[in-house]
Amino acid sequence: MASDKELADFLAGVERRAFKQTVYAVRDDDAALDIVQDAMIKLAEKYGDRPSAELPLLFQRILQNTMHDYFRRQKVRNTWVSLFSSLGGADDDDFDPLETFEAQQGSAGAESGEQRLEREQVLQLIDEEIQKLPARQREAFLMRYWEDMDVAETAAAMGCSEGSVKTHCSRATHTLAHALKAKGITL
Repeated sequence: MASDKELADFLAGVERRAFKQTVYAVRDDDAALDIVQDAMIKLAEKYGDRPSAELPLLFQRILQNTMHDYFRRQKVRNTWVSLFSSLGGADDDDFDPLETFEAQQGSAGAESGEQRLEREQVLQLIDEEIQKLPARQREAFLMRYWEDMDVAETAAAMGCSEGSVKTHCSRATHTLAHALKAKGITL
């Protein structure tokens, strides 16, 4: 297991090379610095207890994944910026892209008061049924489906195995489906 000093020495020794490598990849000094810092923090938080011989390979994998995440975010960001910029005129400073969209059928903006009340009542019933679930099932269900965490993250947060998370989620969804069906709600 790497001691705190070994981990600090490793990070100090690798930081310049990692920064240069990242600058070459992303071509932005500020973004490269953020990426390297994020990778170092992830290594220290999640893998600081590993043997010092494993640190170089772990760090490289974390650095590569962090760079990939950066490129994914940039791609999504650039897509949205280009989509929104094509909607407005070049001379229109008060342009709001949301004003150009009409409410789609089935969206909250297009529903009547009766539909809104019915939706709120159904959501209230779902919430009540979720509250009736056993604590571990409710916890797993909410983390997986409301917080959108993956199985491994949920297992780590709950302090149990991934198989237990899957079992809790399966039981919760079956219980909810049965209870809601008994009340005449089909999703």
